[in-house]
Amino acid sequence: MIRKFAFAAALGLAAPAAFAQTADAPGETTLDAAATYEAARNQLGILQFCQTQGHTGAEAVEAQTQLLAMIPAGDETAGASAEQAGAEGTVSVGDTQITLAEAAEAQGTSVEATCQQIEAAVNQVAGSLQAG
Repeated sequence: MIRKFAFAAALGLAAPAAFAQTADAPGETTLDAAATYEAARNQLGILQFCQTQGHTGAEAVEAQTQLLAMIPAGDETAGASAEQAGAEGTVSVGDTQITLAEAAEAQGTSVEATCQQIEAAVNQVAGSLQAG
């Protein structure tokens, strides 16, 4: 569950309405295996976008790549599409697509701050997995 949370937590900063609530654990977010894979690939693209914009460093991209390797692979074509959307600055989770700029504005923050929040969440989860 922590692996799914890594993606949900960070992407949830940008697209909170994209996640379904589970019936057995109110407040917990979940994605099916295919959606988790695509969300992880999209988040990798978002982190690449953030790095290209100078808002984050390479460490988060590396951490996301490691986290991605820990989940079952999904549809490669869908994953590549999701990652490309992220690299262009679009958060794509399930049927929800929103630009990172729109997501940041909706949360009353900047793209830079949102990138830094995603980076921190990914690095924290990756660090806890390495320590545990």
